[in-house]
Amino acid sequence: MQPPARTVTEADLVNFAGVSGDFNPIHTDEEYAKGTPFGRRVAHGLLVLSILTGLRLRTGVFEGTLIAWLEIRSYKFLKPVFIGDTIRGETEIIEKRETSKPDRGIVIQRVRVYNHKDELVQEGEFVTLMRRRRG
Repeated sequence: MQPPARTVTEADLVNFAGVSGDFNPIHTDEEYAKGTPFGRRVAHGLLVLSILTGLRLRTGVFEGTLIAWLEIRSYKFLKPVFIGDTIRGETEIIEKRETSKPDRGIVIQRVRVYNHKDELVQEGEFVTLMRRRRG
């Protein structure tokens, strides 16, 4: 199955700045950003992480099963993501643990975000409380 992908848009960046209150000029001021090592505006790292969570839901694997996020471990922002970049996510289950309640468990997932050039731009681990399958 081809993983879902999504292009980061100007609207994404503007909306995320408004919701988060992060109006850092590296994200919002093209002239300022031209003088940075990136040479242009970059998407907020947490915007990209947020888009990843939506892409993961589109796979259908996590729909109706996620109870709670418990932790994000060792998350790294490795390369900038720019307006117009198309990103996709990859998830690998690296550990599953039972809890004291039989209907749920802890799942540790290694997640990666790639841009349209197949460059790794973000990675880390999600620790989540999930509904367990019956049977």
